[in-house]
Amino acid sequence: MPLAENVMHFARVLRSAGIPVGPDRVIDAIKALTITGLERREDLYWTLASVFLDRHEQFDLYDQAFHVFWRNSQLLERVMALSLQNLQPQVPSSEQRLLAGRLAEAVAPKVAVAQDETSEPPPKPEHDAALTASERERLQKSDFESMTLSELAEAKRLIATLRLPIPRVRTRRSQPDPRGHRIDLRGTLRASVRGSADFIPLRHRSFQRRHPPLVILCDISGSMSRYSRMFLHFVHAITNDRDRVHTFLFGTRLTNVTRHLRHRDVDVALNAVVQAVEDWSGGTRIGAILKQFNLRWSRRVLGQNAVVLLITDGLDRDSGQDLTQAMERLHKSCSRLIWLNPLLRTQAFKPLATGVRLMLPHVDAFLPVHNIDSLTALGEAFRRTPGPAH
Repeated sequence: MPLAENVMHFARVLRSAGIPVGPDRVIDAIKALTITGLERREDLYWTLASVFLDRHEQFDLYDQAFHVFWRNSQLLERVMALSLQNLQPQVPSSEQRLLAGRLAEAVAPKVAVAQDETSEPPPKPEHDAALTASERERLQKSDFESMTLSELAEAKRLIATLRLPIPRVRTRRSQPDPRGHRIDLRGTLRASVRGSADFIPLRHRSFQRRHPPLVILCDISGSMSRYSRMFLHFVHAITNDRDRVHTFLFGTRLTNVTRHLRHRDVDVALNAVVQAVEDWSGGTRIGAILKQFNLRWSRRVLGQNAVVLLITDGLDRDSGQDLTQAMERLHKSCSRLIWLNPLLRTQAFKPLATGVRLMLPHVDAFLPVHNIDSLTALGEAFRRTPGPAH
């Protein structure tokens, strides 16, 4: 059926441009079109929009893709040859360039299919090593939300090399140490049995030092989708670099994904996470989720001076219900509570939302997390003396 094939190819373009459109939505779109019919172009437009889109921010990109893809009968071949500069969507100029760039990358890999096979290959571009440092520096300062597909791929490779320098803390356990300040009575007695009774050498011990447990609570609601996906790459690198890293994802429910992120292959690990999480890109119930975490998981993972990273924008669907009590208990159960909020990327940020105002008094650090530089600077938060965020 040509219509089914065209809808499937259109879904692939949207998925390549950054809109999560799976096979289930393609099937639902075909069923919906059999009901609404194709008498008017507007029927096709709004039917596909109602099935494929779940966020208001995706509408501008969908609008561009629809008018380019469904312009004529020679769908993909002629779509690739069209210039995106002729589009005039009703969006600001900076956002227009961003969306057009993503759409161009989504359809660009198939341009070679529509080109003449007899045409000469384009000349190979020369690599200028002098521009490498500046390009990487620009990428490190770019917001995850404004990156193109190629920039996101490069950012993921850079994130895989990052590490979190958590300082080691002293534990109650001790170990043999010739320079230790505590006398090891048991070790000294064992040494006296093996040696001479006239001379008994003293054995010493010192306290062990190891990295504290790291607990990550990451918001995966619709407003945090792009940032949480990039941060999961960072969490995967940390999980495979040290032990005792526990990761929980939450939206309307709490999901423990620690076991899935321990796989060495990042693609296999994130695919397992997607299969395990059922509330991706939905709403957020921060108060209820933290209350559930305190009751079920806090005693298991928040021992031995654990550090908690809370990644969320603070926009709570329940208007802060149970949020104050849950945050206070979480703060008292760990040694450090660090809140990472992507909304801090702008200088005009003000804690006006109810959830943000209720959470701020109970955190030790309030930091942005919107680009690679913010992830790199995260290690400085662990070296600072604990204190109030504001």
